[in-house]
Amino acid sequence: MDATLAPAGDRWQLRFERYLAHARDKVWQALTEPEHLQAWFPDEVRGDFAPGAPLKFHMEGHDDLDFDGEVLVFDPPSVLELRWGEDNLRFELRDRADGCVLTLVDTFAELGKSARDAAGWHVCLDQLENHLAGTTAGDARTQWKGVHPRYVAAFGPEASSIGPPEGF
Repeated sequence: MDATLAPAGDRWQLRFERYLAHARDKVWQALTEPEHLQAWFPDEVRGDFAPGAPLKFHMEGHDDLDFDGEVLVFDPPSVLELRWGEDNLRFELRDRADGCVLTLVDTFAELGKSARDAAGWHVCLDQLENHLAGTTAGDARTQWKGVHPRYVAAFGPEASSIGPPEGF
């Protein structure tokens, strides 16, 4: 299991740390360029990556689920922080002799969605790793269904009261 869950003031944080066997610049491109984002990020990102820039997030086939965001920090190739709807997503990259380390911190208000979102980000990061390696990761929904029970068991019932989106 990758994620840790901790309180953050009146909110909650999921934290992932993944070693990636790729240069930080290559991973930065995967975090910020549309042709790479589509391989692993859960939504299409519309807008420019620049501090303070507004963003729109779109899920293919679900125009009614579009939501707003904003670039909070853009410090290439080290830190990207976004407001993603009601969540804050922070991606940090640091060099390692044989690649880099990606830290993802998702800060949010509702404890009940912790296991759901942890499983989602777990799968997204798996897909990112596969994309960087030039391989495919398989069906995201199938993968999510495989890892979600582990997060439910680890985080407990209070952190697992909100399930996947309808139709997932």
